[in-house]
Amino acid sequence: ALGGGDVASVIFPAYGMDDAAYQRHLEVCVPIAQAHGAAAIAVNDTRAFGRTGADGLHVDTGLEDIADAMEKAKGQSIVGAGGAETRHRALEMGEQRPDYMFFGRFGMDTKPEPHKRNLALAEWWAAMVEIPCIVMGGASLETLGEAAGTGAEFVALSRAVFGGGADPAQAVAEANSILADYELTEDA
Repeated sequence: ALGGGDVASVIFPAYGMDDAAYQRHLEVCVPIAQAHGAAAIAVNDTRAFGRTGADGLHVDTGLEDIADAMEKAKGQSIVGAGGAETRHRALEMGEQRPDYMFFGRFGMDTKPEPHKRNLALAEWWAAMVEIPCIVMGGASLETLGEAAGTGAEFVALSRAVFGGGADPAQAVAEANSILADYELTEDA
């Protein structure tokens, strides 16, 4: 997938792995992502994040954890926030000044189209707040324009790249092409 085109970052959820297995997973994956110029982002596990040389930490376990991660990072690594399901909650998280806000949930891109609430939150956030946002796309590249249309700075893809027998490199190349065409249309 990383050889297929432009990938800004790779977020590595634990998906049920225990702490030791997750750390081993990151020890293998972080250098691969970094070798391709993508930021490697651990999820919620500060210990594995620190031990594996990941570029950042995604936190979706609450305001206190986001604040703690921001304090520890001191601007030296990426800290992203997720888990906001309302505008109010998103603004509370945004007060911690994370490097990005993520709208969606890992593993929940089970339908071809992105979740409507995620799209609405990302569109509102992108129009109102300076902190960049990422919106979770759907399981099909055919709906990528819906996510891109929110104005979010980034679109996260999972099943659209790795699911259903897809060729990950080809899927990333196609996603890049769709996004490039969309940006040209929006700029015109």
